[in-house]
Amino acid sequence: MNIETAPIEGLLIITSDVFKDDRGVFMETFNSQILKDYGIPELMLQDNQSISKKRVLRGLHFQAPPHAQGKLVRVISGSVLDVAVDLRKKSPTYGKWYSVLLSGENNRMFWIPEGFAHGFLALENDAIFAYKCTKLYNQESERSLNWADPDLAINWGVADPVLSEKDKIAPFFKDFISPF
Repeated sequence: MNIETAPIEGLLIITSDVFKDDRGVFMETFNSQILKDYGIPELMLQDNQSISKKRVLRGLHFQAPPHAQGKLVRVISGSVLDVAVDLRKKSPTYGKWYSVLLSGENNRMFWIPEGFAHGFLALENDAIFAYKCTKLYNQESERSLNWADPDLAINWGVADPVLSEKDKIAPFFKDFISPF
């Protein structure tokens, strides 16, 4: 595994080693021994997977403490633009975002620790997105921010994504009080 730090402290881009031969492909997608050296918890409590059509945008989501989640995300098939927004009040990058292209071809994963909002835009039909979470989902702790927030100014590359009803009415950053 190749592990790179992102410009926002805590975010990591992980690229799996891929072994190909005439039978197909093998890659390791989680190794707690390697990842713990970079601060990624050894114990993940929940795995999730979604399949999205092109232009579906999911996010920006997070869970408030004490149910805040770290997420190790990857794309199995297709591609997405994956975005994390720093919600840690004492961070020098509070309110800043970082994005990475994840695809079934580039074999990248993105580590997003607690204290970040997360979202992604499917760039292809049937994009299969999978992620491991450090804590179990808790509906009462679920929060979101508006994907089109002018203060965050995230460059999604699309003006009219397909959104859930919940994401259409998510609050703006200026009205947000961070629990982190």
